[in-house]
Amino acid sequence: MNLKIKQKNAVVIDENTPLLLLAGPMFLELFLNTMLNNVDTLMLSHYDEYAVGAVGNANTIMFMMNILFNVIATATSVVVAQYLGARQFESMNMIYSLSVLVNLAIGLVLSGAFCLANPLIMNFLHVSKEMRPYSMIYIYIVGGGGFITAVFNVMLQIMRCNGFTKIGMWVTFAINIINIGGNYLFLYGPLKYLGMGVAGVAISTVAARFLAVAALIGFFYASGTGRIAPRYLRPFPGKLLAKMIKIGLPSGGENLTYNLYQTTLLSFVNGMGNDSVNARAYCNSLIAFAMIFSNAAAMSTQIITGHLVGAGKSDEAYRRVFKTLRTSMPITIALAAVNALTCRYTLRFFTANQNIIALGQAIMIADIFVETGRCLNMTFVSSLKAAGAYIFPLIMGLVCNWGLGLTTGYVVGVLMSVGVAGIYAGTATDEIIRGLIVMYYWYKKKWLGKSVVERKT
Repeated sequence: MNLKIKQKNAVVIDENTPLLLLAGPMFLELFLNTMLNNVDTLMLSHYDEYAVGAVGNANTIMFMMNILFNVIATATSVVVAQYLGARQFESMNMIYSLSVLVNLAIGLVLSGAFCLANPLIMNFLHVSKEMRPYSMIYIYIVGGGGFITAVFNVMLQIMRCNGFTKIGMWVTFAINIINIGGNYLFLYGPLKYLGMGVAGVAISTVAARFLAVAALIGFFYASGTGRIAPRYLRPFPGKLLAKMIKIGLPSGGENLTYNLYQTTLLSFVNGMGNDSVNARAYCNSLIAFAMIFSNAAAMSTQIITGHLVGAGKSDEAYRRVFKTLRTSMPITIALAAVNALTCRYTLRFFTANQNIIALGQAIMIADIFVETGRCLNMTFVSSLKAAGAYIFPLIMGLVCNWGLGLTTGYVVGVLMSVGVAGIYAGTATDEIIRGLIVMYYWYKKKWLGKSVVERKT
């Protein structure tokens, strides 16, 4: 198969690629994914309010597992984009096979480990006795099927870097339909009599992800993107794997330290009572809408930056990132402001508890500042990783998450008794200061010369 032939319906990625050509489908994909999470929360809120906070706790742990899966997935996005940009097509099947098979092995190990550690996780998070059974069963089922997500993450990065951005949108749409149908069956429909509740929601989630992986692999072969097989790993590309781990570990470490920091903040919130836990869960469902455009823009720019750096077009990559920020920042702030203005009404979709709604209003005001900083971070950190500068974001994450976010959140939220909104104020402090630092690092071009691929002369 000649990989130099442009696959049908793939987007050509270079310095002239319009941002919205990539970001548009990714935005819809993230929007649909956010809808999926909100449907879970909404359907569970009418089933049992304790189940909402419980699944929120469990999803914090699932997100941590996903971060570990993204060690290889993140490296895959960088390596694939740069190699395609450098037009070294003969290496692609080996890269695809290495990424998928290694992440599958990691997924199997971590799925078992998280299930075994489930009771310890509940103790660490101080999950209340009302929520604990729900959280544990959700982790056993969704965490036990985590290896499916490991493969999904890698396949999605491969398709995006090859210009197939719409496939993620359609697959996510299918996941929504399957998951909503499964939730209905177990919570309100013909399978309600089984009394599975949260377990049924977890089963429908795993089933939807399994079908999504099957669809991505099918499209990968049907589009002629490449092949995945153990034979492409003979002789085993140990040097490439080491290079990918070298890329992925700092990127995964940055995300992991952020999630551990958020998990520690969650333990503070759990000590504030069930209303605070549920307010956080409901607000995070709405906050996801405020960040989806900046996230889509950042992911798109990461792909374009990787292609440009691989092609040796550093000046074009430099300008492209600032161009993205001029688009994503005002939209992100506007979405966060709309959330703050309308949350007193939108939170009523989830609950009639006036105390939760009042807590949610304070959270949403603080989130305007969180999203401003997060937009900076997502834009510049994604681009630094695409350029091969993956150490600096890790260092800044460690320093700012724990040195600024955690301490400010604890002082304002706990010691000053501001409550859950004070925790978000700490996150805003971290995001804004860290975002300005990584923007300055990009501006000073400290990332030059860190490309992963060795360009042929």
